[in-house]
Amino acid sequence: MAETETTQPKVAVRRKLQAGPLSRGDKWFFRGISAAANFAFVLVGLILTFLLIQAWPVLQAQGFGFIFGSTWKAEDGAKVVMQLGPMLWGSILIAITGIVLATPMAISFAYLIVFLLPKRIAKIATTLIDLLAALPSVVIGLWGLYVFTPVALHWAAILNRSLGWFPLFHVKDPSRPLTDSPFLAGWIVAVMIVPIITSVTREIFSQLDQGLINGALALGGSRFSVLRRVIIPNSAPGILGGILLGLGRAIGETVAILYVLQLSFNINWYSILEPRGGAVASWILARFGEASPAEFKGLMAAGLVLFVITLIVNSLANLIVNRSKANR
Repeated sequence: MAETETTQPKVAVRRKLQAGPLSRGDKWFFRGISAAANFAFVLVGLILTFLLIQAWPVLQAQGFGFIFGSTWKAEDGAKVVMQLGPMLWGSILIAITGIVLATPMAISFAYLIVFLLPKRIAKIATTLIDLLAALPSVVIGLWGLYVFTPVALHWAAILNRSLGWFPLFHVKDPSRPLTDSPFLAGWIVAVMIVPIITSVTREIFSQLDQGLINGALALGGSRFSVLRRVIIPNSAPGILGGILLGLGRAIGETVAILYVLQLSFNINWYSILEPRGGAVASWILARFGEASPAEFKGLMAAGLVLFVITLIVNSLANLIVNRSKANR
């Protein structure tokens, strides 16, 4: 019986890399990029530490009254009382008003760009909306003061005349002009945060399964019903993240609000048409130039509170957006 010869398969010779997985240049590049990325965290920590050091005497003296009180008396020779309540609540009221106004516009723009416009026109529309985010606050504030105010006053008069029985649109003295109100400030903030929400929403819409959308349209769904029952439910976490990013910007807005809002420590809880309100960042700007040393500490404490709130909101927004992208 003849013996069968078994041939061993030839093993390919492993080639050696001319350069390692990370050459010396790659290693230095990686270290430089890592240092630059970590420096952002260091910078945030340094800012937080500086504000905390400057604000600590005021926080220690005022206690929780600094956040929840409604009196600001920091003149020399008087008992110093610095309480931020009306300004802090005013910032929240204006930010919520801006979010309510901006969100429908942002979702509409994103849907138009992703699903309706031709690609070439969609790129132009995207560029124009992104350019709106690059406009300085002072430019938008001046536009709101001289151009948009008459339009907003007309809308405010209609709301007060038609829905004045509802507390949100009620005004104690209808004979007074409806200027310098949180309603007007909310519109200005809405214009500023529309590009932020639109950008995030557009990115989320572009990652949706087109087969799912086309299938819903093929089954007879209208574009509105597909948007309401398919697109928005599947994009809700990402849209929420974009809204929170816009909220972080709205809470910290300064110059534009200062132009169109009358700052008052007579707290305005909900009447968005009343010509009084508050905003922490605008109050800091209004008082900073003439602040005494004691008041300067109080303004630093106000900046610390605003910084912490904005940091929490933006961190939560980034977390939601990243989780939404991971699930796509």
